[in-house]
Amino acid sequence: MAVTMAEISKLRTMTGAGMMDCKNALIESNGDFEKAIEIIRKKGQAVAAKRSDREASEGCVLAASKDGFAAIIALKCETDFVAKNADFIALTQSILDAAIANKSKSLDQVNSLIIDGRSIADLVVDRSGITGEKMELDFYEYVEAASSIQYIHPGNKLATIVAFAQTGVEYQVARDVAMQVAAMNPVSLDREAVPEKIINQELEIGREKAREEGKPEAMLDRIAQGRLNKFFQESTLLEQDFIKDSKTTVSAYLKANNATVTAFKRVTLNQE
Repeated sequence: MAVTMAEISKLRTMTGAGMMDCKNALIESNGDFEKAIEIIRKKGQAVAAKRSDREASEGCVLAASKDGFAAIIALKCETDFVAKNADFIALTQSILDAAIANKSKSLDQVNSLIIDGRSIADLVVDRSGITGEKMELDFYEYVEAASSIQYIHPGNKLATIVAFAQTGVEYQVARDVAMQVAAMNPVSLDREAVPEKIINQELEIGREKAREEGKPEAMLDRIAQGRLNKFFQESTLLEQDFIKDSKTTVSAYLKANNATVTAFKRVTLNQE
């Protein structure tokens, strides 16, 4: 049967699918819009199944904050071309908005949220059918405190969120800390929060380096401890040099501005 451009445009608006996909679905369904939508959705499921073993290493990373709750979400795909598509970015944003509105605490909770009568998990599969690429929702993180802030690095490949114990933290101060997390990639808030496994690894690296330098065996532990302290200074947020003023630390900067960080999260799709 013949279909009109108006019908194709209507189905495209309803599904976000391409013109030819909409045309073919309408022809196959004899103009039945509900059946045409189902055809497009099944195509998405078929594409997702066919490409399940492909690597989705590109994507869009977005973050948002509202009333002290902040979250980061990454919707991944196969190519940078799709990642930069306006509809793909809009889908990522709508998923993030739903997660923030519901204060979701896990990726499973996010996938089960409903947008316009469809679960987010199904919407991702639908989009896979439209683009022909594998897609997956990944790297969901959140923080919750008296106040919070987000930072999205240009390009939508890196985002951070930071939680503060106080309300009314000056915007620039909060943003500075979020950018610090983005730029310096701290492993934890402070040295007390560094996982024991990492501490043991750093101590062993310190001992091994000292041995390679020919240091006496009796001095290895002390040397390793000194290098561990240097690691803490470089790799924990509060002890790091402040990126805007290397003469002060992040801890000192926060104290001077009456702000206390309680948590942070960082998500990136960049190779580091």
